[in-house]
Amino acid sequence: MKIESFFKNMTIKQANIYTVIIVFLFSLVFVSLLVSQIYKDYEQSLVENLIVKNLDIKDNKLMEQKKEILKSILIKTILAIVTLSFILFGIAFGVFKIFNALLQSDTEQFLEFFKNAAYDDRSMNANTLFFQDFRLMVGHINSMLDTIREQKDSLQELNLHLEDRVRAKTANLKLINENLLQEKSQKDEILQSQKEFLRYTVHETNTPLSVILTSIELFVMKNQKDRQLSKIEAAAKNIFNIYDDLSYLVKKDQVEYPKVAIDIERFLVSRLDFFAEVAELSKVRFEYVSDFKGRYIYFNETKLQRIIDNTITNAIKYTLAGEVVHVSLKPDGTFVELSMGSRSKTIENTDKIFDAYYRENKTEEGFGIGLQLVNTICKEEDVAISLNSSDERTTFTYRFKMMGE
Repeated sequence: MKIESFFKNMTIKQANIYTVIIVFLFSLVFVSLLVSQIYKDYEQSLVENLIVKNLDIKDNKLMEQKKEILKSILIKTILAIVTLSFILFGIAFGVFKIFNALLQSDTEQFLEFFKNAAYDDRSMNANTLFFQDFRLMVGHINSMLDTIREQKDSLQELNLHLEDRVRAKTANLKLINENLLQEKSQKDEILQSQKEFLRYTVHETNTPLSVILTSIELFVMKNQKDRQLSKIEAAAKNIFNIYDDLSYLVKKDQVEYPKVAIDIERFLVSRLDFFAEVAELSKVRFEYVSDFKGRYIYFNETKLQRIIDNTITNAIKYTLAGEVVHVSLKPDGTFVELSMGSRSKTIENTDKIFDAYYRENKTEEGFGIGLQLVNTICKEEDVAISLNSSDERTTFTYRFKMMGE
């Protein structure tokens, strides 16, 4: 791992130094081996020559002189070889250094260029390089830079256009927002005017309705009630129910509705009696069954009346002629269960029947706010509602928490 890391971290300059050292060492080894081999060959040749000729002493002296001369020649030859080797090494080293300097110069230009490339997008000059391979590389690099420069310019232009589009879109949205605010202000004014008008209308309607009902009661006390008067009374009571709904809607956010103890059985009977005339004119009648009396719930009278009255008027309106509206009140654990059902046209969308302004039969009269108002009150007071509708009967059921349970 250390050797691998050493080679990975090596620079060109370090590689050149290591290469020169290795070549020099190999040259020394080669010259040493060569000289050693020549000297051994010389000694062996001289010994063989003396033995073959079997020279005497006098001749030995002559041979010693020859040996010295040959040794001197050998030394000169060796010195010449060594000198020639170093000259060749020097020439090779010089040529190597020249090419290495050119290579390093080209490499340093590349390093400097790539170092500044992040801050300067100028092209590289190929004429400053020595090697053809590097000049070819510069051509490819400059071509790449031209492409990057074009893409950069295109992106800058696109960014400028995008900024212009964003500014234009922002200005347009600002204008739309101003218009919406203006429209909202106008709608708020219209809505406030409608609320004021409705509040005034509701307030002014109460007096004539009360006069009508009171006058009918006084007339009946002195005279016998006929069918026409009964119709007038039923219509007045229907209007009174609508008035009570509108009055509650107008006042519910400004008026606090306190809870009191209510005898639910007595309260329910009084409301059934109130609408008995209306039911009779619609050719339906109430059939009331109660399993207990004197049971109380802790509730607000106005809210309870809106639940019961709207359920009764809804039953009268949709019950088939000649049918009976079955009303029951019975205990269910800690709750009291109020049910009201009759044979009527099946309700297809039981989930939507409590939505505001929803009416399954568009030809029927009404605003579609009664059951929505009932649903809102039940959610506020934690009263469970269930609705079952079939060809046999449609039944609304409410579960009120009994007081003291």
